[in-house]
Parts: sequence; C-alpha cells; structure tokens
Amino acid sequence: MRDLARHGLAAAFLLALPAAAALAQHETRPHAGPGVEIAAEGQLGYFRMAAIDSANAVFGSPNALSYGGALRVTVWRGAFVSVGLRSFAKDGERVFVADASSPVQKLGFPLTMRTTMVLPAVGYRFWNGRLIVPYLSAGVAITTYSEKSEVEGQPFDADRTKAGFVGAAGVEVGRGLLRVGVEVGYATAPNVLGEAGVSKVYGETNAGGFHAIGKVVIAFGI
Repeated sequence: MRDLARHGLAAAFLLALPAAAALAQHETRPHAGPGVEIAAEGQLGYFRMAAIDSANAVFGSPNALSYGGALRVTVWRGAFVSVGLRSFAKDGERVFVADASSPVQKLGFPLTMRTTMVLPAVGYRFWNGRLIVPYLSAGVAITTYSEKSEVEGQPFDADRTKAGFVGAAGVEVGRGLLRVGVEVGYATAPNVLGEAGVSKVYGETNAGGFHAIGKVVIAFGI
C-alpha cells in the first residue's frame, strides 16, 4: 500500500504540470523573467528510505544525509528542463530475520550501502523572475544501488540499476546570480530490493524514498 501511494504521488506531480503551465500562460510578459536562464545547484538535505523495515533492521534508521547537485535550463517563461545527481550512504551490519514478526538478530558482519540517483526532469517555475518563485517538477529517477559486505573473508557485493519516477515541489528565493531554495519530493526505484535477505522477508522492493533538501543556486540569463 505504501508503494502504491508513493507511485500515486509521483504520478500526481506529472499530471499537474500541464495544468500548471496552462494557468501560468495568463501571466503578463513583464513578470515572465528572462527568456533563457542557466542555473547550477548545490544540494544538501535529508532522505528517508521507503524500505523502512529493512533499513531499521540493517542500519538502525531509514534516515540518511543526502547530497548532490543539478543543472537547470529555463527555456521558455517558467518552463525548464534539468538533470540532477543525488547520493546517500549508510553503514550497518548483516542481520537475520526469520519472518516479518520475528526479532532482528545482528550477525556482526559490516555492510555498506550507497544509492545514487540520476534525475532528468521537466518542470514549471511560477512567477519566474520575481523574488520568490515556487515550482513543480517531474521526471525519471535512474537509481544505482550498491551494497558491499564481507562474511568471514568472503565478499558479498550487489549492484543494481533501475529506473523509476521522481516528483518534487519547491521554492527559490532571490534574484540575480546567487539564490537559495528548498525542495521536497519523492522518488521510486522499484524492484531494486526484495530478491533476498531482510528486504525479501519484509516484502520491500523500492529503494527510493522521500527527500527534503536545501540548495544554493547560481543562475544567469543568456
């Protein structure tokens, strides 16, 4: 049910974009901002993994520090295309769980996980060119999941790459070269987990999750 809700959220963002763009066409040209703008973003924030039970068992928490960046080109009024890169990592240990209702047994073998998402997206910036600019975006989340561990000298590594969806809403504050902003959103990475181990026991397959980030933006018009 949780995965279905998350997919629905991403779909809602995607469906909302055409309507938002249509409403924005009623704005007058003086508030539309520069015709073409290029912006680079540095991002730092919070990520909460969708596979909550598995993350709690292996890492002790589903929460992680997320960092990355993005390049955005505003091509017409507030319409933009962007590509981002966001990553987070967690250290934990291998565990054994007999079934979903059984206690977690720590095995003492270290495990390191890293997830990296490439995020091409399209979106719309409302009131582009003003001091405060809210926006919506939706796109593809290409997720690479890497897991490394060692059990009595024997390496057990896993690497998987899957495509899902990402939806986000945010606000950017400032004019000119330097700006700041915040963003929240959700990304799916279906069928990355669930083939073995605790994620199979808990029936969790999505390696995506919720993000809340702050960002510093350097932008200029051409």
